[in-house]
Amino acid sequence: MSQQPSAAPAPTSAVATVSERHDWWRDAVIYQVYPRSFADSNGDGMGDLEGVRTRLPYLRDLGVDAVWLSPFYASPQADAGYDVADYRAVDPMFGTLLDADALIRDAHALGLRIIVDLVPNHSSDQYEWFKRALAEGPGSPSRDRYHFRPGKGKNGELPPNDWESIFGGPAWTRVTEPDGTPGEWYLHLFAPEQPDFNWEHPAVGDEFRSILRFWLDMGVDGFRIDVAHGMVKAEGLPDLGSHEQLKLLGNDVMPFFDQDGVHAIYRQWRRILDEYSGERIFVAEAWTPTVERTANYVRPDELHQAFNFQYLGTHWDAGELRTVIDRTLDAMRPVGAPATWVLSNHDVTRHATRFANPAGLGTQIRLAGDRELGLRRARAATLLMLALPGSAYVYQGEELGLPDVVDLPDEVRQDPAYFRGAGQDGFRDGCRVPIPWTREGSSYGFGDGGSWLPQPAGWGELSVEAQTGEPGSTLELYREALAVRRSTADLGAGDAVEWLRAPEGVVAFRRGDFVCVANTTGESVALPAYGRVLLASGEVTETADEAKVPADTTVWWTRA
Repeated sequence: MSQQPSAAPAPTSAVATVSERHDWWRDAVIYQVYPRSFADSNGDGMGDLEGVRTRLPYLRDLGVDAVWLSPFYASPQADAGYDVADYRAVDPMFGTLLDADALIRDAHALGLRIIVDLVPNHSSDQYEWFKRALAEGPGSPSRDRYHFRPGKGKNGELPPNDWESIFGGPAWTRVTEPDGTPGEWYLHLFAPEQPDFNWEHPAVGDEFRSILRFWLDMGVDGFRIDVAHGMVKAEGLPDLGSHEQLKLLGNDVMPFFDQDGVHAIYRQWRRILDEYSGERIFVAEAWTPTVERTANYVRPDELHQAFNFQYLGTHWDAGELRTVIDRTLDAMRPVGAPATWVLSNHDVTRHATRFANPAGLGTQIRLAGDRELGLRRARAATLLMLALPGSAYVYQGEELGLPDVVDLPDEVRQDPAYFRGAGQDGFRDGCRVPIPWTREGSSYGFGDGGSWLPQPAGWGELSVEAQTGEPGSTLELYREALAVRRSTADLGAGDAVEWLRAPEGVVAFRRGDFVCVANTTGESVALPAYGRVLLASGEVTETADEAKVPADTTVWWTRA
């Protein structure tokens, strides 16, 4: 399809909304764009920054506050851009720095903020520093900027320690030295094409402080920090003593993750951010054993927000939901940070599919499950999430109720973890399939030249075009929910909820005059009528003093 014309700048009042709204991040709804799968402006089958720019009016009308862009930096794309070769350049597949500048300017004119990904734990193996380190050989100062070590064994043929890559296999790769002999090993917690920086070296900190200023000067409103719990490794790089290390992730502090030294880095970064006007923010992707340890990242002199992965992994179960909500609010309250709530992202199976399957299968699932059940639960989970105090994240396409594409042929998969013998399941491609904009067309409106991952038949019936103006559609539910959230004083920022007595399997809480009830059971329940229904994810039947809430349904009430 031909691309929509560029949006005209919004009135001055919208610009003022961006520049003057105080503490905007405490209740912001932030929309994640995965650029290669959002919109393609030039028909090459790959989404790009100009495609994102043309669709900004859609995001404004959806009602979000900010847009988080996954990496668009120059990269060999060994891990979909999370292997950065140049942090100050846009990869040609996504456009140019001028395209990035135009996107930022147009977003601000529409009242939207722009958050970009920052990848400080590792670079690409094509990053100039790493290429120089390989060329200069053992003992060179360039190698000190990464973790190079001699191997163990008689001839150095064994890795320096027993750490395993998140993508499977050892976290070390041996290099061939300039003279052609087998040489040292380098650390990569992810793919071999992603060598880890040595943050003990002062040049690394200097470089990233410069990178921060480069993009802040471009006008970005914040950074989402990839692997924010990484960067600092335990002194001496000690063995872990386990050969199933992935099972330990998220359950314990690891010698390569969630080390206390990362916090000194963030205190330095925060001082830089505070020099800039407009309330720029940091968001941490920090996988930690507990939400209490996550709170360490958002102390007043460090980062602003941290993703709540404990919530993302919670089953559709009233008791579990209430527990994680309480623990989250209790952990964030002492440090004065807002809670965040997220249901999907580019690394996990979309929640419309997770909730379509039995609990306990994890966050990467290759089963379609019960599509109708999954969508009903996903809609209900969205209203519950948007009713909680703090900030919420929406992953592109979840407002359309998109399921994961679980039946992609093996030959089209591109997730690097899929091609390794162990590690992550490698099925992240299913949540990265380009989203549908129109009912018809070669790629349902994504672009004129097909799509880099195949879209399933029937994708068009889930498109923006098909759902716009359609009563009861998931897209219209999101639009209405975000409008109500913005206009209701008791929603948004806060640090507590008042739990209400409710039947087993039902979550019910009050925030001022607002009441949220989520029925997580498979049966309808009769509840008191808490006032006037503002919104519901399913059809609620009311009498004078009672409401019948269907299975897997969330309802918003107000007494105002």
